[in-house]
This record gives sequence, structure tokens and C-alpha cells, in this order.
Amino acid sequence: MSQPPRVRRREQARREQAVREQARRTPFGRRRADHPRRGGAPLALLVPGLIGLVFLVLPLLGLLIRAPWSDLGSQLGSTEVREALKLSLFTATVATGVVLVLGVPLAWLLARTDFPGRRLVRALVTLPLVLPPVVGGVALLLVLGRRGIVGEWLDETFGYTLPFTTTGVIVAEAFVAMPFLVISVEGALRAADPRYEEAAATLGASRWTAFRRVTLPLIAPGVAAGAVLAWARALGEFGATITFAGNFPGKTQTMPLAVYLALETDPEAAIVLSLVLLAVSVLILAGLRERWMTTS
Repeated sequence: MSQPPRVRRREQARREQAVREQARRTPFGRRRADHPRRGGAPLALLVPGLIGLVFLVLPLLGLLIRAPWSDLGSQLGSTEVREALKLSLFTATVATGVVLVLGVPLAWLLARTDFPGRRLVRALVTLPLVLPPVVGGVALLLVLGRRGIVGEWLDETFGYTLPFTTTGVIVAEAFVAMPFLVISVEGALRAADPRYEEAAATLGASRWTAFRRVTLPLIAPGVAAGAVLAWARALGEFGATITFAGNFPGKTQTMPLAVYLALETDPEAAIVLSLVLLAVSVLILAGLRERWMTTS
């Protein structure tokens, strides 16, 4: 004799509950905790961890403590600071545009195509992340300088030179900032499901149309995060800029270069410029927190 539907549903629910209870138990019969325990940190980890925190935070606190807060408005309004700030914002923004135009296709090639030497190409793309910026500036001089491999041709053919110009600043900043965008976009492309692109292709879309209408909207958060990181890196670039573009006020003197110069002549202006760069960095990290930091 068959059981009524209500009884069958009750029995099915009881069996499912028993299976869930069994899955929560360890091989020794104890019930597993739904969440891992969070006990106190051992002393061997707590002490060096706190020392590391102090090591990182104390210099920033020193910058805030020694800042000339009463003269902050006049310092920010000075001609030198305004010129350095204006030039830095302009060059970092243009460099980010160059990085977007060149870096997104490069990231797509690394993530979506298979070609000989792809690992070597990826290593070369990320090399500016670990390469000393001064070495990058020297490399740019050897290639794009007036007597460089490409720079000599530019000078002889068009009468145009890149070093010690505002364009040279943009080139140096784009060189050191592009890996940040490429890594971010490549990661987003690898996380995106390629079946959407394949479905668009079966509907007659070309590779370019599928990328523009399907792939790009999918990876838009990764592109935005990479662009913001690249912009922040370009804004704080020092070594490659001073080596390749020099330090000329109003022409190539960005905020990091102005900080370096002001340390010898006007320490308060150096502190103010450092505060501006610190504020920008904090805003960048706060904006990207949901992108690459976990919450409790």
C-alpha cells in the first residue's frame, strides 16, 4: 500500500537531513564546525606581525605629524606645486590612455591565443614590474634617444626627439605602468567564459564584433581596475622619468621629481607634495578594495 504524498515528502526531508548531518561529521564521529575556529594568535606570530605593521605605518604617521597643516593652502597654491600637479595629472592620464590602447589587445593575445614563445612574451611584458625604473629609463634612452636605435631615425626623418620633453614623460610612465593593466585584463579574460564568444561567432559575429560587444563588457571591471592601477603607477613614477625626460619645471617635472628637488630647497613643499601622492594612493586602494581585498 502506497504512502500518502504528505508522508512521502516528510520521509524524504528526514532522509536528506540525515545525509546533511552525516556529511558534517568527521571520521571520529564529532560534528564539523560550520566555520573555522578563530582563536588567539600565537605569540611567535603576533609580535613580528605587530612590528611589521608599525614598520609600515610609522613613516606615514610621521609624514602626517610633520605636515605643515597651517600653511597647507598656501603651499598647494604655490606656482611650483600647481605646475607639478597639473603636469602629473596630465601625463598620467595620457599615459593611461596609451596603456589602454596598447595593453588591452596585448592582454587578449596572451589570454586567448596560443603561439610559440608565449611564456617568454608574458615574462617580457611583466619585466618592468621588477626592473629598476632607472634601468628602464636608460633602456628608453638607448632606443628612443637622439642617438638611439629608433630615436636617431625619428630625429633624421622628422626632426623630432622624445627625451627631455613632456611626451618623453608620457612614454616613460606608460612603459612602467603597462604591466599593471596587462596583468589585470589578462586575469579577467581568463576568468571570463569563452563560450559566450563562441556563441556570438555561431550567430555570425566576427572576432572583432564578439570582442567589442561580448568580451569587453564581461571584462570591464578588470579593465577599469587595471587602468586605475596603471594611472596611479604613472602618477608616482620617478626613476625612468628623471633618466629619460629630465627634471625641467613646467615641462618634465612631475610631482615625484618635484618632491626630490624640494627636499633640498623647500622641505615643507616636499611634504605637501608627498601628502598629495599619499592621498591619491589611499583613494586608489579604497576604490579597489572590493576588487582584490577580502572582507571579514
